[in-house]
Amino acid sequence: MGFFHILDISATGLHAQTIRLNTTASNLANVDSVSSNANEVYRAKKPVFQTILDEATGEPVGGVRIREIATSKAPPKMEYAPHHPMANKDGYIFRPNVNVVEEMADMLSASRTYQTNVEVMNTSKQLLLRTLQLGK
Repeated sequence: MGFFHILDISATGLHAQTIRLNTTASNLANVDSVSSNANEVYRAKKPVFQTILDEATGEPVGGVRIREIATSKAPPKMEYAPHHPMANKDGYIFRPNVNVVEEMADMLSASRTYQTNVEVMNTSKQLLLRTLQLGK
């Protein structure tokens, strides 16, 4: 495994964590949205990671990719609010199934993982530069 392969692996990690941060931001942005119908309310989304495999052998070659953005199957939160303008005929509104504490923890984890991948890239770059200087 060469230094350039390490940079490729870190780059896939950066891309994956960026998507993870974006889905978390989307979930947090929609946490206060309301609907009068359980089928129309926003549902939390999570990226599903997959190891990048060699197409010929099926062996891991390093790195990660996003297989899909999965939508949560958890039921939305039903709240009795008969005076709310979005209330259905029974007086209920539906809120997203987003757990703010879980999303914040996920955001911190994604941010730290992103930072770690940046550090791996910086260290690899420094090692490459030092290796080139050995020949001088």
